Amino acid sequence: MISGERLDSAWVRSWCERTSAALEALQTSFAERHGFPPGENAVLLATDGSSKATGALVDLTPIPSDLTTLYWVLSEVSMPDVGCGYFIHSPATVDAHFREHGSVRLDDEMPALVFAGDGGGHLFAVAGSGRVWKSASASWCDDFRPVACGIQEFLEQLSQEITDQN
Repeated sequence: MISGERLDSAWVRSWCERTSAALEALQTSFAERHGFPPGENAVLLATDGSSKATGALVDLTPIPSDLTTLYWVLSEVSMPDVGCGYFIHSPATVDAHFREHGSVRLDDEMPALVFAGDGGGHLFAVAGSGRVWKSASASWCDDFRPVACGIQEFLEQLSQEITDQN
């Protein structure tokens, strides 16, 4: 994805299908490789409830359009066994976090909404430009650094993490 291009819902649907298949393959061999059973690794598609939560989030916050596109297709992602663990929060969780913490402060972009985290407690936020940022530590107030030019690149990075483990 070239910086400045917007996320396409058809691409997100395709990513969901590919990622679900890759997670199934990962889970099949996980116990044999690691000596313990895998956690709940899943890509959950949008539901009526998550779509309502997305609508409420759009009404409440200055939500970046790529995040809206993402949430019209999927509800949340849980990948505890990929890398250090990755979790894309549901729109209801993003809404609750925004109500509690507000947007995060970035060097040159405001506002940014936290939409994901990893198993180490680091947070991922998406800015109005579409860029994705990661916290330097497990804190809402810490420095954030850019990790992807957009949500599509962020999702591609997650796919690569799965591929690297299979």
